Amino acid sequence: MSKQETSLDRLEQAISACLKAVAEKSDVAVSFTPRRAGLSGDHVRLPQLPHEPSAEDIAQVRGMADRFALKLAYHDETLHAERLPRTMQGIALFEALEEARIEAIGARAMPGMAANMQHELQQRLARQLASRGAQASDIDDMATALGLLAREKLTGLPAPEAARLLLERWRDHIETRAGAVLERLEEALHDQAAFAEMARDLVFALDPGAQVEEQDDELGQRPDEESEEAGDVGQGEQHEMEDDTAEDASAQGGMREQDGERGDVDAQLYDQIDLQQPDAGDGDMPADARQLPFSNHVEETGYRVFTTEFDEITSPEEQATPEELNRLRMMLDKQLAPLQGAIGRLANRLQRLLLAQQNRAWEFDLQEGVLDAARLSRVVIDPLQPLSFKQEKESNFRDTVVTLLIDNSGSMRGRPITTAAICTDILARTLERCGVKVEILGFTTREWKGGRSRKKWLAENKPPHPGRLNDLRHIIYKPADMPYRRARRNIGLMLREGLLKENIDGEALIWAHQRLLARPEQRRILMVISDGAPVDDSTLSINGNTYLERHLKAVIEDIETRSPVELLAIGIGHDVTRYYRRALTIHDVEGLGKAMMDKLAELFAEEQHPPRQPRTPRRATA
Repeated sequence: MSKQETSLDRLEQAISACLKAVAEKSDVAVSFTPRRAGLSGDHVRLPQLPHEPSAEDIAQVRGMADRFALKLAYHDETLHAERLPRTMQGIALFEALEEARIEAIGARAMPGMAANMQHELQQRLARQLASRGAQASDIDDMATALGLLAREKLTGLPAPEAARLLLERWRDHIETRAGAVLERLEEALHDQAAFAEMARDLVFALDPGAQVEEQDDELGQRPDEESEEAGDVGQGEQHEMEDDTAEDASAQGGMREQDGERGDVDAQLYDQIDLQQPDAGDGDMPADARQLPFSNHVEETGYRVFTTEFDEITSPEEQATPEELNRLRMMLDKQLAPLQGAIGRLANRLQRLLLAQQNRAWEFDLQEGVLDAARLSRVVIDPLQPLSFKQEKESNFRDTVVTLLIDNSGSMRGRPITTAAICTDILARTLERCGVKVEILGFTTREWKGGRSRKKWLAENKPPHPGRLNDLRHIIYKPADMPYRRARRNIGLMLREGLLKENIDGEALIWAHQRLLARPEQRRILMVISDGAPVDDSTLSINGNTYLERHLKAVIEDIETRSPVELLAIGIGHDVTRYYRRALTIHDVEGLGKAMMDKLAELFAEEQHPPRQPRTPRRATA
């Protein structure tokens, strides 16, 4: 290794060590790459330094490293997402203010860090403004100007020269409308929650449309109620709409029927394979709206999807770097260590049950074959006695595939998602050991409170009856044909902060069920691991609090009564028998072994009844 390379390695090590020290996180993964720099979870990507870096190159990378370190140390992504405004301009302004707060904390405490970030900001602004050129939008320019003005107020440092013209254009506009709030931001510099409330006031002063959207959403939500069912729903403190008592639900549903809010829905035949055909028969809807025809009860649910344009099916490799996946897997392994004995016992018991269903058998009372020792008395009495032989034959052994569908919603954060990840790991390892193929899937949304689907709906002037208004994110942790050893680190992604958002269970069940129907195995089992009801604030605020729940119940009923797929649910901390006919509840990791052992033993034991055959669906009548 050359002297230059050694010096460069030491420089990168020093920058990495400084970043980890400021972030107070020793397990942060830092890489220097020619790819685009950025921060993803606990993985930081910094620009790759040239072989002979100049002082300007070093200052730029150090400034970027300091900025990312401060964000890791002083930014709570969950809190930030909960307080985001509803409009595109409001989001841009809010995020610019949060960036200014984070950088100000470091700049006020450490002059060297302030100098590094000042240099990096100068370079970054020069690139951004040059790339915008004539295509610059008022949203981007106002957000940039607001962030710079907030930075001036919080740090006392002047804005870079590259932004002088931009600030001249926007300074009076911003200070006239929001100058009083700008002056008070310093009071909440170290309190993100309090700062976020001030930032929202500032955003509403500059973007009145954001406040109107906020008020519209509040009018669409019912106030929180004290309900016994709230404990069963279990959808986390971040959702303000988890209360849905049966009386209010039926009353709201009846009103919508009278008002015709659900629209006319053409009857759809139940289709085992193509579960997401477009509905071309509804002229009330936008052209790209969809109705999922999986359920034969569409007149009861009225379920629609405003757009599938922004939905995604992804994999852990696309969501995190290999280093981050390895780190998350190590965290999960620490939780699994005390359960190794339970895993072994569960695997042994299931293996005995499956092997008891031997794939070989004997035919008796044959004219030829192997002499049957149990019938030797016949041969002694009459050597010419027929039907004293037996022959080994192949029996019809039903091979099996199991899909594990994991709820990756925000209400699962903390202990519930850890329990779900452990449950998934034990199930997958045990079933594969027994020769059963396993597919592992997860479901959540790409954004909180609607994402790009809601923005498109707003841009199209809020057409009525939009249906689902969020962007789905479905995750394939492990395909059925992949060995578990190759996918085991993927399970750790469930523990990643920021992954868990909202949950639309009905469509996730349709997706997992569709994948199962395409499998060649004779026996197909779908196991759902969840903590309660579906919740998506954006969808429920427009369509009513029981909209997603009604669709979920209709989908479950179709699978349980019409499909060859066997459906089982595992409730994490909550009883899910209100939705699923076959379900068990796990309250903690300690009770995981026995509960799973009993239920799986029952599931994989020799069937007392033949499997259900799909019924021919009836066409719904108007």
